[in-house]
Amino acid sequence: MYADFLVWFQQQILALDFLTQLGILLLTLLIAYFIQKPIRPRLATGISNLRLLSPLRRVLTAVSHQLTAIVFLFVLWLATGIVSQIEDGTDSGMLEIVASLMTAWILIRLTSALIANAFLSRLVATLAWTIAALNIVGLLDPAIDTLESVSIPLGQTRVTVLTVINGAILLATLMWAALAISKLIDNRLSQVSDITPGARVLIGKTIRLIMVVVAVMVALSSVGINFAALAVFTGAVGVGIGIGLQKQVSNLISGVILLLDKSIKPGDVIEVGQTFGWVNTLSARYVGVTTRDNKELLIPNDDFVTNQVINWSHSDNDVRMEVKFGTSYDSDPHTVRKLAMEAATKPERSVDYRPPVCHLVEFGDSSINFVLRFWIKDPAKGVTNVKGEVLLELWDVLQEHGIDIPYPQRVVHMAQTEQTEPSLKD
Repeated sequence: MYADFLVWFQQQILALDFLTQLGILLLTLLIAYFIQKPIRPRLATGISNLRLLSPLRRVLTAVSHQLTAIVFLFVLWLATGIVSQIEDGTDSGMLEIVASLMTAWILIRLTSALIANAFLSRLVATLAWTIAALNIVGLLDPAIDTLESVSIPLGQTRVTVLTVINGAILLATLMWAALAISKLIDNRLSQVSDITPGARVLIGKTIRLIMVVVAVMVALSSVGINFAALAVFTGAVGVGIGIGLQKQVSNLISGVILLLDKSIKPGDVIEVGQTFGWVNTLSARYVGVTTRDNKELLIPNDDFVTNQVINWSHSDNDVRMEVKFGTSYDSDPHTVRKLAMEAATKPERSVDYRPPVCHLVEFGDSSINFVLRFWIKDPAKGVTNVKGEVLLELWDVLQEHGIDIPYPQRVVHMAQTEQTEPSLKD
């Protein structure tokens, strides 16, 4: 066996034609390197200065990266044509094979540059060039037969290595197409102003999930996997998951409802129970609410659907505030109403296009009771603080006009009873 290898090595590798072609390849590669060296930086600078679409820019960038190979291929085809014209019978078979391999690689690499994902682009280029190289050297059919002969029994189905490779290639292609289409749909949805940002995210993710699932099912079907055999198993697993994740599913469905009916959206000022704050995020499981003290509460979506929620900015940012107060019976109610309405207009956050009102609501035990109502347009800045400002203005104006704010008083009358001195008995 060693002798046979030695004979083959002497006849093929040490042959004059092989060494001549190898020398031509090395010389061609050296020439290509020195030709592209001054061109590459100028080409890269020119591409960076051009305003191009992203796919075209990726192709031109790939041309810059493959400049050595392109120049090498051009010089190699020129050298192959010169060698083939020599009449002394010099063989140019290896030069033609290398030129064909380089042509296939450059065309495939430039085409795969249209794929935005760098890893996927290189993977596609490598697989495509491998197939092209096997076909060029005449080994594609033997390679296919070898891959077809190796199989794995899977129930009634025989899965070969070639089938798995074809399925993987199909899966990668379908996944790329699904993600590209879903991205295009996302871009279209972003231009529709009638859809809220949350609904756009929900629709985009749903479409992406559906397309990815379809791509996986089609790829698995091409391998020969029968989904009917998995129906009973997946059904049992689905029941178990449904029971164990009942609350999570409820939150997920509630999140979908919140996104579709637009009742809660990022930026809203809400009040849930004792919680007051701003909606920060909407997720599949919870709503993130940031309070005045910068605490972020993660409230389950189900609480917003089943419980009462006050949305201060649902349809309109204008919010009416209410302040209750009382004055002594010595004060004039008409004057108090006028002063209170003036006090409500002094804070900067009080709007002027909706004037405040003050009503006498009750003759109390110790005071005449009023309710002062005024409007603000920015509940996101808080409501307690603006109430405090109005109360301070009200205090100042009442004190300025000598109007007292009484506190509860009780008058206790002591009953006088006649006392009889006890008689002394002997």
